[in-house]
Amino acid sequence: MADQPNAEPAPESVPNTAAEQEQDDSDVQLALLAARTADEKKATDIIILEVGEVLSIAGYFVVCSASNPRLVRTVADEIEAAAKRDLGRAPVRHEGRDQQQWILIDYGDVIVHVFHEDQRAFYEIERLYLDVPKIDWEVSG
Repeated sequence: MADQPNAEPAPESVPNTAAEQEQDDSDVQLALLAARTADEKKATDIIILEVGEVLSIAGYFVVCSASNPRLVRTVADEIEAAAKRDLGRAPVRHEGRDQQQWILIDYGDVIVHVFHEDQRAFYEIERLYLDVPKIDWEVSG
């Protein structure tokens, strides 16, 4: 036993089992669906941040803005409906629905932030994650 070399642990960013890879693929699909649904509902400044390397509670943040409180609620509602309909995913929890200024939809490894434009400018959440990779969500063509 002492003669066997120590195996180096796999990097955390690379799933090391088929189940982990499948979960990561599922999370990416959810993040992409959220971003594209937000775009369809006229949200703006949409980004997907891959925060898993710096944040242990989630792998991805989807961040978007809406111009008024009613649109904040509409975008959040449509993201939840699309995730349930297309991927069979329901949020673990959500916050801010009553205030309609910043709605957080928590899917575990994917967290969606739907901001009113003024709230997003105030909190500048993406400023905290300038060094993390962004995922291109727009469909080309």
